[in-house]
Amino acid sequence: MNFLYSKNLPTLQNDITKTVNLALLEDVGTGDITAQLIAPDEHAEARIITREDCIFCGKAWVEEVFKQLDPHVEIQWHIEDGHAAAANSLLFTLKGNARSLLTGERAALNFVQTLSGTATISNHYAQKVAHTPVKLLDTRKTIPGLRTAQKYAVACGGCHNHRIGLYDAFLIKENHIAASGGIANAVNLAHQIAPGKPVEVEVENFEELEQALSAKADIIMLDNFSIEDMKKAVVITAKRAKLEASGNINETTLVPTAETGVDFISIGGLTKHCRAVDLSMRISNHNK
Repeated sequence: MNFLYSKNLPTLQNDITKTVNLALLEDVGTGDITAQLIAPDEHAEARIITREDCIFCGKAWVEEVFKQLDPHVEIQWHIEDGHAAAANSLLFTLKGNARSLLTGERAALNFVQTLSGTATISNHYAQKVAHTPVKLLDTRKTIPGLRTAQKYAVACGGCHNHRIGLYDAFLIKENHIAASGGIANAVNLAHQIAPGKPVEVEVENFEELEQALSAKADIIMLDNFSIEDMKKAVVITAKRAKLEASGNINETTLVPTAETGVDFISIGGLTKHCRAVDLSMRISNHNK
């Protein structure tokens, strides 16, 4: 997968277990009373399709939903995470107790529609800059409780992960700089506090860029620089540090920004502006 700072998502499986547990608790609560309309020994087969083109993501979450709800449910996969699915194509089939299939439907589809939405928009942006070496990064602007899930989906879509949280890399911004006595002091303190952790500094002008370079920051974030100023920053930096463009990145500015020569572009919209993919589950047959 595409991880910039952390080499993997070590807490991903633990998070899947926890978030699925919470999803079932909030949805099922004391029991699915509607499912009780169905005979307890009724078995069924269900087909899950996507109603629109998408990049699929969420396989492990579906498996965990039915593992926790009813491990006897059989899942037949017709797609893998990160693969493209055309509208009306079959994603997976469920076989098992009819009550279990219907009770788990919403939790399973909620995860898939959200994560596939994240993967799809990430792929959309990634394709636009595929002709450049730039890496598109997500941010911490994620749905609470789904940080690692959405970052996994971003990677499935072809983009890359910025830091996972506040613990795996430094990102020294304006307020950190002011409170710690300047860029040089902030970078030096960062190296003392956590040697080996990446140190990134946000700068707003060329004077601050020079200070960050002198302080030997690993990555320098160019905050709301114009296209021409980004090009100039690339020349000034001369590969002494990696450069990340941030702020005002949209459909119009993305490609020109990528073509300036910066190493990274961070886009909060990968996770905060994603639209859920339209899915459908239909019971196709019943048998005892």
